[in-house]
Amino acid sequence: MNTSSELDSIQLNFSPSDLLLLNLALALIMYGVALDLRFEDFKYLAKNPKGFFLGVFSQFILLPFLTWCLVLIMNPPPSVALGMFLVAACPGGNVSNFLSSLAKGNTALSVSLTGFSSMLSIISTPLNFALWASFYAPTKLLLKEISLDYSDTFITVALILGVPLILGIITHKYASNFAEKASKILKPISILIFAAFVVIAFAGNFDLFTKYISQIFLWVLAHNIVALGSGFFTGKLFKLPLPDVKTMTIETGIQNSGLGLVLIFTYFDGLGGMAIITAWWGIWHLISGMTIASLWKSKS
Repeated sequence: MNTSSELDSIQLNFSPSDLLLLNLALALIMYGVALDLRFEDFKYLAKNPKGFFLGVFSQFILLPFLTWCLVLIMNPPPSVALGMFLVAACPGGNVSNFLSSLAKGNTALSVSLTGFSSMLSIISTPLNFALWASFYAPTKLLLKEISLDYSDTFITVALILGVPLILGIITHKYASNFAEKASKILKPISILIFAAFVVIAFAGNFDLFTKYISQIFLWVLAHNIVALGSGFFTGKLFKLPLPDVKTMTIETGIQNSGLGLVLIFTYFDGLGGMAIITAWWGIWHLISGMTIASLWKSKS
């Protein structure tokens, strides 16, 4: 069996209780992010529309398009391509605000974009995924075989991201002291939670992960470079201030791959190529994000 068909036929082992734990972990992470959000943060977007609209464009339009171009060039196995489309359709990752702050970027823009993109993703993630996957014949065929119900996907994303986000904003408004203390606790452990997320996902499938890591690494590296470059060059092209460029780069290059894994194990039965590339993205974007943020911090 060649690599392509083997990856496309693998299904990772994952129990319903594991999936429930991952859903709860991701909701907790989103709640922790939202504790820093205020309703006033969305007013910031109205007062500073250029950075906001470019951030939305870079993340929700340009990145999926460039991902499609990359898939056409690299021609990965269909399940891997499906994973790349899903990652590109996800909103910004939970650590983007921390990395933006570390890089001395525009933290207000980062927090505002995280909140808005998470809410927008309730609609945009299923639609973007379906749209771009349908533009590539192998993934279009694979989606027909899976028969994905997109209405269920909307509900899942809303429950995992939308509800915790709203609860976090409300908590900040009516219990600001608690929100501040809880945020300081949840922020540093959010990375650990996601690490546990990935470990649980691959605890019973480690041999498969190690078998394909060399190929997966190159696909994710190329995809992550495209994502980071999408935000950076969009900001530079439209002559945004350097702090805004840093934030756009990080917001576009750090994707919520945890959400991607939940959707994969819920609706795709742990499809191997999708799960492996999404999980490795979750590890790699932390490495690349920390590296870029540290470099920017030292040169500021």
